[in-house]
Amino acid sequence: MGNQVVTALPNWVPETVQRYLAHTEAGQPIRDLARNASCHASTVLRQIRKVETRRDDPLVDAALATLADLHFSMPRRSAQIWRGPATVTKETTSMSHSAKIRVPTPDAATLEIEARRVLRRLCENGAVLAVAENMEKAVIVRDGDGVTTTRTAVVDCEIAQAMALKDWISCANPGRVSRYRITAAGRAALGQLLAEQENRARQEKESGFAEAQAPFLVAGEAGPAMPRNAATPPRRTRYNLSESPLIALARRKDRDGKPFLDDELVRAGERLREDFELAQMGPRVAQNWDRFLTGGARGGFDAGCDTPSRPSEARDRVARALSDLGPGLSDVALRCCCYLEGLETAEKKMGWSARSGKIVLRIALQRLKHHYDGQNEPDRMIG
Repeated sequence: MGNQVVTALPNWVPETVQRYLAHTEAGQPIRDLARNASCHASTVLRQIRKVETRRDDPLVDAALATLADLHFSMPRRSAQIWRGPATVTKETTSMSHSAKIRVPTPDAATLEIEARRVLRRLCENGAVLAVAENMEKAVIVRDGDGVTTTRTAVVDCEIAQAMALKDWISCANPGRVSRYRITAAGRAALGQLLAEQENRARQEKESGFAEAQAPFLVAGEAGPAMPRNAATPPRRTRYNLSESPLIALARRKDRDGKPFLDDELVRAGERLREDFELAQMGPRVAQNWDRFLTGGARGGFDAGCDTPSRPSEARDRVARALSDLGPGLSDVALRCCCYLEGLETAEKKMGWSARSGKIVLRIALQRLKHHYDGQNEPDRMIG
């Protein structure tokens, strides 16, 4: 073990996992780890055994194998990884082997941004994160009427592995396609991440940045807190963490007892929102979607000013969809599907009468579905 090169692990890695890797990969004795942690050796031993039992989870096993290869490299290392005397040697699955070769570990900032987006999606009713073997991407799907499912987001495998390692998501029955659900720790982490983002936004405003133009946020992130005083009542949350405005509206019934929004219309709105989220991952150039709101300079959007990439392609798809909807319909689609504004807020900002927004939104979603149905197969791909 003397020739082994050990580098610092990312700061998002839990302490128990750090001790597990230090023992199994670097060969540090349990007593030394316990002495450094100011705890009993039996406590560290239980932590190591607990992490070892979690290696039945494909994402956890892949994350541990990746961290071992990237931060505990050894010259002329054999194919079988040394796990230490207190652990059990396990065969690496094909998914873990693929992840070890091609998937890097995310940094803390990227994990925080992606976790806000992914965990919020997993809070929706019936939402699961599906991971298939030998795939670099995972998808979040939500059960619809029991027959069809709606894909709501795409997640990089390194992000999914990090969240599984932090016990934010868990899988009851791993297999060729493993389905992960958010845990109680994941819900608590989401609340903490949103609170920290709100505190940072408040501190920036108090430091004199209130006049700066606020950038658009990825869907699922909390907006900056508004200043309050004694005369201003607390502002109500726009939407619940466990649902989007479309899902809340889809639960309502029309006069015939059918859902006000069927699954196809909800999928059309979710597809626009997914492209909107992908568009935010690129540079902030030409991403002022306010130009598409009523009265804006619709011709001022230059979709070709960015180099060809997935974010720029997503911006092009959003621009084509909003242009096809036209004024009025594009306004309500952008506000409710992308900005996640409630119907009451959208009606007030656009000067509409009460309870008229849901009718216009349904017409916009019908037009949006027609727009997507008329596209060629290459243009129908998302991401």
